[in-house]
Amino acid sequence: MEYKNILFNVEGGIATITFNRPKALNAMNSETLTELYDALSICKNNEQIKALILTGAGEKAFVAGADISQMHNLRVPEALQFMELGQETMRFLETIAKPSIAAVNGFALGGGTEISLACDVRFASENAVFGQPEILIGIIPGWGGTQRLPRLVGMGIAKELIMSGMQINAKRAYEIGLVNRVFPADQLIPESNKFAQKLAGMPGFAIKMAKNSINFGCDLALDNALKLEAACCGECFGSDDQKEGMKAFLEKRKPAFIGR
Repeated sequence: MEYKNILFNVEGGIATITFNRPKALNAMNSETLTELYDALSICKNNEQIKALILTGAGEKAFVAGADISQMHNLRVPEALQFMELGQETMRFLETIAKPSIAAVNGFALGGGTEISLACDVRFASENAVFGQPEILIGIIPGWGGTQRLPRLVGMGIAKELIMSGMQINAKRAYEIGLVNRVFPADQLIPESNKFAQKLAGMPGFAIKMAKNSINFGCDLALDNALKLEAACCGECFGSDDQKEGMKAFLEKRKPAFIGR
């Protein structure tokens, strides 16, 4: 697929997906969602890709939300179809068997916050702004915001943000646990790359199992979640990386993981 709205680059085992509609503050339309899904499919199927970074082109925005110019005349069936496309793409990002980092520069509003929520880790520049302002135009978040945000920051804070449409800066986002780290703007991408390289060097199968255990276990009753954790951990013992990791530990050397 030829990309018109994103940039896709792979270097050193790291795939960087850059939302590239700076004149629209990288707002997401259905075409951009389709391109993102395609790029994620490449990441999933390419064994050389070990980790993902998602970021926005320009200094003003990560993703400033969904494209209102596309949405404002949608009827109910069409709106539902657009929400389902967004949800399917976010779920694919969330469950892909490789670690993902949202490197958030500038505005991450509406769909921008929802994309970051679907990533495993969120790094923000000091000028980042988060929010779910959909209520201000008469709708609610439709790409997972009402579900992932309370799971991450708690129901009370999520309701405060979603029901008021308020925006928060990077400092507040860090305080409530929405972002993992905050960096000066010029350090955001270098620090994101550094952490992505660290994750890329981890045993890939164990990363996959960790994601599965966390993603699918967090909503289960504890006894069932513990069974899932045990099953995921047990599966690791059938991997080459487990054998190499434990052998290297006993031999007091650095392991050479192959990702399976």
